[in-house]
Amino acid sequence: MTELAVMALAVPAIAAWILIAILRRSRFAGRLADIPNERSLHESPMPRVGGLGLVAAALPIAAWLGDAPIAILAGCAALLAVVSAADDLRSLPIAVRLTAHAAAATVAILAIAGPARAHVGLGVVEAAVAILAIVWMTNLYNFMDGSDGLAGAMTVIGFGALAIAAAAAREWSLAAACAAIASAGAGFLAHNFPPARVFLGDAGSIPLGFLAAALGLHGAILDAWPLAFPVLVFSPFIADASVTLARRVVRGEPFWRAHRSHYYQRLVLAGWSPRALVWAACALMLAAAASAWALRSADSPARLAIIACWAALYAALFLAIERRVRPIIT
Repeated sequence: MTELAVMALAVPAIAAWILIAILRRSRFAGRLADIPNERSLHESPMPRVGGLGLVAAALPIAAWLGDAPIAILAGCAALLAVVSAADDLRSLPIAVRLTAHAAAATVAILAIAGPARAHVGLGVVEAAVAILAIVWMTNLYNFMDGSDGLAGAMTVIGFGALAIAAAAAREWSLAAACAAIASAGAGFLAHNFPPARVFLGDAGSIPLGFLAAALGLHGAILDAWPLAFPVLVFSPFIADASVTLARRVVRGEPFWRAHRSHYYQRLVLAGWSPRALVWAACALMLAAAASAWALRSADSPARLAIIACWAALYAALFLAIERRVRPIIT
């Protein structure tokens, strides 16, 4: 058990840190540089190779320490990383990207709740909803990767919370996989904490969003936690991205285009430093994870009360930003 803990907790962080350090100084980094434009928050070109190092460090160990369904999920994440790296290089059509996302989500559902696992009660309608949820989470993680340290902090705290909860439920394969991802996230965050020296890129954010949804659902099916647990853990990302999308749709804005109207982006544009933002975000993420931990063992009325409190908190935060910071429409 000690050796497995070292493999899950220490090796991915060290491997990610080393791989990203090498990639940052390689010729490949120049081909994947993120050039600032009117939608960017950074001011100088930044290599988008952090995600490549993160997934290369995390996925093999997650697959090795996990069971068969987790190995399949890791394989899907690896394929998404390849497609997303191609998108980083050549900007693939959205139809190609969404097809890959939907295919990965479908395979994930078959792996964790397919016909051989029919006892979990996931019917056709529920499976379709789950696929859509995984596709949305896959993309929203990418949408929220727009400020130094933000996605890295969510990866460490979010997957770390899943690892702790899985260990408490004695689901060791799930715990080890989540711990490996959180550990690799820490190795990436060492390069990405403000001021960032490297960005995650689609090759990292897309697989991470997919794994957050797929592993969260996998744990719910295994009864390691209620479904609301991973939703609340990752709610700082889910709430911002979902409300921003809804707001742009209602206003008739071209929601499919890149923009700077996420709430976290508007705070930076209003004068918050990336460092101040990431510390505030970490506090919010830790509070959400702590509340999710309490939700695990709470009865139904208490769970509803926790969820209602967080919905009210996000509404208050977003309303305050709406009143004080004008959106940047693109």
